[in-house]
Amino acid sequence: MGNLSSIYHVHAGEGERFKYLRRKRMLGVTSSGYDRDHDYHRKGIKSVGVDKLCDFSPYSDLCLCVVTWNMNGQVCYQDLEDMVARNNRKFDLLVLGLQEVPRKNISRRLQAALLDSHILLGKATMQSIHLYVFGPKDSDLFLKDINMDKRSIWGCGGIIRRKKGAVGIRINYKGIPMVFISCHLSAHAYNVGKRNSEYKSVLESLFSKKFNPYAAPPKIIVWLGDLNYRIQGIETHFARNLIKKDLHGQLTSNDQLLQEAERGEIFKGYSEGTITFKPTYKYDVGSSNYDTSYKVRVPSWTDRILFKTDEDINATLHSYESMDEIHSSDHKPVKAHICLKFTKVPAIDG
Repeated sequence: MGNLSSIYHVHAGEGERFKYLRRKRMLGVTSSGYDRDHDYHRKGIKSVGVDKLCDFSPYSDLCLCVVTWNMNGQVCYQDLEDMVARNNRKFDLLVLGLQEVPRKNISRRLQAALLDSHILLGKATMQSIHLYVFGPKDSDLFLKDINMDKRSIWGCGGIIRRKKGAVGIRINYKGIPMVFISCHLSAHAYNVGKRNSEYKSVLESLFSKKFNPYAAPPKIIVWLGDLNYRIQGIETHFARNLIKKDLHGQLTSNDQLLQEAERGEIFKGYSEGTITFKPTYKYDVGSSNYDTSYKVRVPSWTDRILFKTDEDINATLHSYESMDEIHSSDHKPVKAHICLKFTKVPAIDG
């Protein structure tokens, strides 16, 4: 099959399949067009090192600050504001994914924290799962299109509404089509197969009802959230001793997400920053001490940020870290700073 972006006319009997393939391409599911064959068929997540020197504009076409945080149904406004406002790196867009969000006006607090520099461009919410995109105050000059969608997997009510599923924002900013997906997958170490299925379900369904088959495919897709993959096959006290000795890098071989990606089950063609920070879950709330409850859970990197780029975009990772100073949840936030630059001049839409 040829490049789908060159197809403008289809017979009526082929229309639905055309739309189906284009939508899958939009989320990076197929290997035609957007997915380069050598990336799509490569098993495993590519580990990307950090270049601490950020070549912010004019050397980059776009810089993204991406943050994910499971709030555990709690709200500490100071933590929330510190997380987004205290940033020692310049960025164009702030992409913030939140899970287990309490019934509070989080959006208003975020806008107040960023009032001097950024405005809200779009948000997608589904009960306790939120996704926000903020841009500079002159963003109207660069924003061409933005769409939101959501996919519910399952969930329950209650005070913190622990909804499972994903919300997505598709945006064209500065001529760069992008897709951001914030998700919260099923918990517990034994549910690895269920998480794989949920990931695939989101890919198959997100933007399916709002899909424009003639829209340009994304140049970058970013997944962020509480993916809930755990460290397995290791006893909790042994894991904690390694962490205490700053040897937690040895635990990545026991990380379910990396194992399942290596098997070709999830995140084909995606990249992730090399994990150098400590596992982000589970902490005693109000501290940096790992779980002291009767469950004594094995610390795990449940909170992740992964990305995939088109062949004419170079993505440079300038940070990938946890925010250990945040104590109001049993999760630590994770932040990535990604700068994008075209390898060739993009075509201008007519």
